Amino acid sequence: MSETKYESKIQSIPASAAQVYSVLSNLKNLDRVKDLIPQDKVQELEIEEDAVRMKVDGLGQKICIRIVDKIENDTIKFGAENIPMQMNFWIQLKEVTPQDTRVKLTLKADIPMMFKMMLNKKIQQGIDDAAVMLTQFPFPQWANA
Repeated sequence: MSETKYESKIQSIPASAAQVYSVLSNLKNLDRVKDLIPQDKVQELEIEEDAVRMKVDGLGQKICIRIVDKIENDTIKFGAENIPMQMNFWIQLKEVTPQDTRVKLTLKADIPMMFKMMLNKKIQQGIDDAAVMLTQFPFPQWANA
């Protein structure tokens, strides 16, 4: 296995870094968008402030995504438990102006060589799509709620 790094394209969020960070650093805020999660792919979703547990189609057991490190208004780092490979993921924020925060998502994973060829494009597309999805959230309203 070799560690592979995937980085999203940098996206612009119309909110301050503090607003974006306050929403993304508390996973309970996923309750606001859990209806968008495909129920045929994800079941038994449990959301806590610093962890999300779920059963993902095809994996069998319940996995956990947990916040493992945070730098206020800058970075949120996640780790995964109960998955068949080593993986971590982080969100980086860079405020350009109080109404423009740039976001980049990075994923590092030890993917077995035989799966890497099949998964590379899907993982890259998924991380780019996730970054674009973040630009759609109403961070100013959610941060003040």
